[in-house]
Amino acid sequence: MSLTASLDASSVSAAPGEETAVPLQVRNSGATVEEYRFEVVGACAAWSAVEPAVLSLYPGDTRTVSLMLRPPRDATVPAGETPFGIRVVPTGEQGETVVPEGRVTVLPFTATTAELVPRSSHGSRRGRHQLAVDNRGNTPVTVRLGAQPGTELARVAFDVAELQVAPGHAEFGRLRVRPAKRMWRGTPVTHPFQVFAATQVAEGEEPVAPVLVDGSYQQEPLLPRWLPRALITAAVLLIALAGIWYALLRPAVKSAAREAVTPEAVRSAAAADKSKAPDGGDTAGAGADGGAGDTAGADAGAGASTPTPSPSAETEASAGAGTDDGAATPTSAQVRVRDSVGGGTNAATALQVPKGHTFQLTDIVVQNPQGDAGTVVISAGTNSSVLSLGLENFRDSDYHFVTPILVPAGGKVTMTIDCRKVGKPVGARTPARCSESLFLGGTMRADSAG
Repeated sequence: MSLTASLDASSVSAAPGEETAVPLQVRNSGATVEEYRFEVVGACAAWSAVEPAVLSLYPGDTRTVSLMLRPPRDATVPAGETPFGIRVVPTGEQGETVVPEGRVTVLPFTATTAELVPRSSHGSRRGRHQLAVDNRGNTPVTVRLGAQPGTELARVAFDVAELQVAPGHAEFGRLRVRPAKRMWRGTPVTHPFQVFAATQVAEGEEPVAPVLVDGSYQQEPLLPRWLPRALITAAVLLIALAGIWYALLRPAVKSAAREAVTPEAVRSAAAADKSKAPDGGDTAGAGADGGAGDTAGADAGAGASTPTPSPSAETEASAGAGTDDGAATPTSAQVRVRDSVGGGTNAATALQVPKGHTFQLTDIVVQNPQGDAGTVVISAGTNSSVLSLGLENFRDSDYHFVTPILVPAGGKVTMTIDCRKVGKPVGARTPARCSESLFLGGTMRADSAG
């Protein structure tokens, strides 16, 4: 073989971020001039080179080239021993390639950074943060977490006391900031604090200064500042809803309830009450008959004188007879009258008393649901005016008479309206005509035959 190559040192140490040269002796033992190329093989090839990269030698000459080791100062090259080789390739005779081998030890270094995420927090009870510790060195590290002593108004506590961080990786340590006292109301208070990440080193190694990070926590009151305004707004809203109820919804509900009380419903209720009540006349008669039978039996058996009828029996019998002769039936009626503006008055009859009866008027309800303007007149009997009202003064009016108004047989209860202005219901179109309703109630009594 005409090529000889050897390293001056087969084992060498290299510091990250620095340059280390390893001499390589190359000898041409051949008979011709030869050119040689150099290639570094192994894990260190990315950060190593041979200078010069090409060498020409005369026969019998020996020269020295340098293997330059330049490990970067980052986590991509881990600390420790790495084997390598240098391939020496002759240009003329490639079959005579030689590869001298060696080992390089990359020295460890420590580079730790820390960042607080987020830098500031706020809350009424606590603030939450994370301390991100980034190992930018080439060896695993153990990092101790803690807080610098400061103000006693806020306390900092970590979930874990230490972190194990691999090269090129980051780990997160959670921490909470709690205020020493609760604040119910007032202006928010800011509490600054400082935390650190201290890298642990082995005995004999130089200590590493801890990384300090500043943060802040804003303590807010437990009762938010918008609470009084929210309470005032809620109170105003409740008052507005109550006003809408009493002004619009309650009259409408009341009107609907009154309109539901039709004459047919009143008659059905009266008939149901009569069917449930016991017949007083029959009961009284039966009692009188039973009493007479017993008395007669006593007279026949004992030979006593003829008895005098019981006063209570006579009273019950006469009361039953009076009820049958002048029976009063609850009666109700209703009518609705519509009238156009400027067309004169318009009337309608709600009730006409039949022959042989007298109507006792006790209740009148007049409704003006649209809010029309004009006059309304309620008449009973022979053109006798009972009520005369201005429509613009009410939406519904309810009248009860302690002394009933008597309407004789053939008499009528009528409602007459004179429309001056058509009202406009809330949330609806303006009607074309005024519209009023009348509901009346009382008793219909049959006149005695006399």
